[in-house]
Amino acid sequence: MERSLLYHCRALLMDEADTLLEGAYVVVEGETISSVGTQRPQGPFDREIDCGNNVLMPGLVNAHTHIPMTLLRGYGGGCDLHTWLNQWIFPTEAKLDGRAVRAGTGLALAELIAGGVTTIADMYMHTTDIAQTVLEAGISANLSCGGVYFGAPADFSPATCKDCDNQRRLTEEWHGAGNGQILVDASIHGEYTSNVPLWQWMAAYAQEKKLGMHVHVSETQSEHEACKKRWGKTPLQILDRYGVWDTRAIAAHCVWTTEEDWALMAEKGVSCIHNPVSNLKLGSGVAWIPAMKRAGVNIALGTDGVSSNNNHDMFEEMKFAAILHNGVTHDPLALLPIDALRMATVNGGKALGRLTGRIEGGYDADLILVDFSHLNLTPCHSVISNLAYAAHGSDVCMNMARGKVIYRDGDFLTIDIDRVKREVADYALPLLFETK
Repeated sequence: MERSLLYHCRALLMDEADTLLEGAYVVVEGETISSVGTQRPQGPFDREIDCGNNVLMPGLVNAHTHIPMTLLRGYGGGCDLHTWLNQWIFPTEAKLDGRAVRAGTGLALAELIAGGVTTIADMYMHTTDIAQTVLEAGISANLSCGGVYFGAPADFSPATCKDCDNQRRLTEEWHGAGNGQILVDASIHGEYTSNVPLWQWMAAYAQEKKLGMHVHVSETQSEHEACKKRWGKTPLQILDRYGVWDTRAIAAHCVWTTEEDWALMAEKGVSCIHNPVSNLKLGSGVAWIPAMKRAGVNIALGTDGVSSNNNHDMFEEMKFAAILHNGVTHDPLALLPIDALRMATVNGGKALGRLTGRIEGGYDADLILVDFSHLNLTPCHSVISNLAYAAHGSDVCMNMARGKVIYRDGDFLTIDIDRVKREVADYALPLLFETK
């Protein structure tokens, strides 16, 4: 087992006290942090990393995204969500094959890694191709296939439902792969793209296999109100009736959720994944995050797909999360910079059922180094404030995922970035956008 020492750094631990440890020494054994302190530990190390007095912090958790959609960056803008999906995205996605998905996934992972992300929750099709690419890249991922069912409830059969089969195969092949690097979550794309028999089957399967759950919830007003008209209940409430939330679960967006929904989420331990940039770009609205937080809901952060964002920069996402709600509520204290940092680190780890997002013995060695010599981080009156308000993904100079350095000073150590770019340019984009 490789033993590594990171030293000469300021370590933002993301513990309950928001500790910034000056002159920190962090010891990593294999994939795990073994100790943190201000005295050099005893014994030999296989590797010593001089952090150059920069800020060491936990790797970022992007808790809701669709990484192959990086191929659709900027495509079909200027629409509401449902027009955008039906007229632009779904017809183009229908052309995808496994090779194109691997290319888009590689491109996305490079962007995520360079920007300091060490863990993601992704929902998409061709999920086995995503899993293989993620495993090679080195970050951790909760993967799901976004189950849909548009047929009549009476015609539903788990034996013939394509997404039930996808879920079974994905779980059997990939859940726990890479010593837990990949976890498989059960998933329902949304209330409006499925119906009761799939909800019941997916909930029971999650219980049987001890999987988490990943669902889009109340992203738009039209989705939310249509559900209330159909069922007399909100999406969260009707899915609860069928056991969907009886496991660790994440609900993406939650823009139009209600006080009653938040009480249910707090009771069931359902985490809200806030996607402020995507929600603003698509005109979906603003999730009431401060109120959810007061109600006891765990709030994590995601970018959504690049097609609706248009990047994977989690530092940008943190800034939006930190300032958006202050403006909407006319309260500069509605969300503090440390709240945004928690959403992107320790809260994300909790949402995904992982020991990540904190620099502490026993946690996964998911660590990033932020170069505070950059102009946008100078001067530094507050490390926390600079990280939340001033930092960019481009300020990350090292990414260590599960104890392995996968990015350093602009170099990708697990991704052949030139090959990825060729695959995107020569295969994936012509497949999707060139007309015969």
